[in-house]
Amino acid sequence: MNQPKIKRDPEGTRRRILLAAAEEFAAGGLFGARVDQIARRAETNERMLYYYFGSKEQLFTAVLEHALAALVEAERTLELDGIAPIEAMTRLAHFVWDYYRDHPELLRLINNENLHEARYIKGSNRIRELISPIVATLTAILDRGQKAGLFRTDVDPLKFYVTLSGLGYYIVSNRFTLEASFGLDFSEPNQREQMVRMNTELLLAYLTRR
Repeated sequence: MNQPKIKRDPEGTRRRILLAAAEEFAAGGLFGARVDQIARRAETNERMLYYYFGSKEQLFTAVLEHALAALVEAERTLELDGIAPIEAMTRLAHFVWDYYRDHPELLRLINNENLHEARYIKGSNRIRELISPIVATLTAILDRGQKAGLFRTDVDPLKFYVTLSGLGYYIVSNRFTLEASFGLDFSEPNQREQMVRMNTELLLAYLTRR
């Protein structure tokens, strides 16, 4: 009697490994994550993990790439071309800050990569390509605002993006120590709303200062 053939799903297996690894790396970092636990979460085996990704380090790089690609894909859903420059910049900033709030695992992965002095990001050409679309969106908004006489003309787009990103990054990545040290719980909606309002005013005050 013929046995039923097992349906193979290489893309599905690869995706399950990536998602399982993201959880493990976000929780324990590169060194704390266990390959056997990743395989178990992904409902596969270690052999398949190495087949698709080569090594634990290569899997970590792939997880970083996947996490940043998800950010870029989410950013592409924004429609800012027809929006007035100040409102467009505000929407972009709020999108980035909200994304960090909703995806703290991304920040934990980046924090862990900083412990490795960006060794794995440096080895990935794809990650540098992934950051470019967001900076390009910001650059286009800056250009429109400058042509309209609304924004100062000496803004470095990349450095401005770093500043914009940092304003949202800090209160998420440091939320536990901020609460323990200062009693400020930025996961509480009212506290977060106040900080978003302040950070928005800081960004726009810099942009519109002549």
